[in-house]
Amino acid sequence: MKKAFSFALCLLLMFGLLAGCARGGGESEQGKVYYLNFKPEANDDWQKLAAAYTAETGVEVKVVTAASGEYEKTLGVEIDKDAAPTLFQVNGPVGLSAWKDYALDISDADIVKELISEDFALKLDGKVYGVAFAYEAYGLITNKKLLQEAGYAIEDITDFTSLKQVAEDIHSRAAELGFDAFTSSGLDGSSSWRFSGHLTNLPLYYEFTENNVNTQPATIKGTYLDNFKAVWDLYIQNSATDPKTLTSKTGSDAVAEFQSGKAVFYQNGTWEYANALSVGKENIGYLPIYFGVDDRSQGLCAGTENYWVVNSQASEADRKATLDFLKWLATSEKGTTAMSSGEMSFVCPFKQAKKPDNLLYDIVDELIADGKQSVKWMFPYTPNTDAWRAEVVSALAAYSAGEQDFEVVRKAIVDGWATQYQASHT
Repeated sequence: MKKAFSFALCLLLMFGLLAGCARGGGESEQGKVYYLNFKPEANDDWQKLAAAYTAETGVEVKVVTAASGEYEKTLGVEIDKDAAPTLFQVNGPVGLSAWKDYALDISDADIVKELISEDFALKLDGKVYGVAFAYEAYGLITNKKLLQEAGYAIEDITDFTSLKQVAEDIHSRAAELGFDAFTSSGLDGSSSWRFSGHLTNLPLYYEFTENNVNTQPATIKGTYLDNFKAVWDLYIQNSATDPKTLTSKTGSDAVAEFQSGKAVFYQNGTWEYANALSVGKENIGYLPIYFGVDDRSQGLCAGTENYWVVNSQASEADRKATLDFLKWLATSEKGTTAMSSGEMSFVCPFKQAKKPDNLLYDIVDELIADGKQSVKWMFPYTPNTDAWRAEVVSALAAYSAGEQDFEVVRKAIVDGWATQYQASHT
């Protein structure tokens, strides 16, 4: 556990402090819990966990999972219903600012006392309105067996130049080898967040770090978008998938390609470990998304955008039931076991949390121990996340299909940021 926590404490969470307003509702005899879940891949585990809690306590727990890329829209529909979510997620200070009227002050709640560090509390004026429940990392999940069959070892890849050389060589021999370099970079809603959110994080990170940005900026420069283009081109030009068909390729397609040994590299995160195990634990490697900036010291992209928020407008009984449920998740044997296993496999910032059996987290720790700098998550700063990402996806699709040059992507990222910021601040 100390090793996992060392990873957590190495993450310098950059999120600011924001407030919410509380307004109570009517009280019922026994409270209920309604959790609107952000992670589709963990839906089955949440359903089982909810059933287990109900069986143990008699308290009804309902879990609804929003479709990938539809969380904000779904929350907007559900939050004004008579039976609204009592527990939902925000992606940090920007998300909290949008939902602050529904955020309960939980400063004195047991779940806050269970945090290993105040860095994982979302605060304003000394009050806590959200708690981080999982910190994660993403990069290039790698099939070391296939890499070896192609004549390489994972140690041969130390920067963007060597990654490019290996990937292009594998692609050139794909027919002979029986596999290609990268899984499909699908731009369907179930997959596009890997690029409109996670890949765009890298140019944001390097730009924000260079300019000492520690709050949401009104505009961005796009200083490192040439590097973004180089990585995106590497993905789509060294894959078995025709770039013109990316809008129809799904997240499940990419998983299947990796699991079936059709590709060496798969951009995704620690949450995909259960799927990656299909190739054999001994064959799994994990590489940074080398960006051509400071590759020799670059680690994995690590952070969190997952903060639990209790609905301040739920009834008093439902609020109490929800806080009791959160305490159970962070302290009970069943709760802590479930949070650290299956599709969840979370490293949780709670004192009694269990360390997941997840090799990908171990590799993150190893890179940190070797002095590598984790790339912090900057994409939670995005204004009007869903709208901005939708424009980026549309631009990537047009560029990849050869319908537009890369300037369309640059405009979607840079001009789109300014437009969405302006729209959300008027």
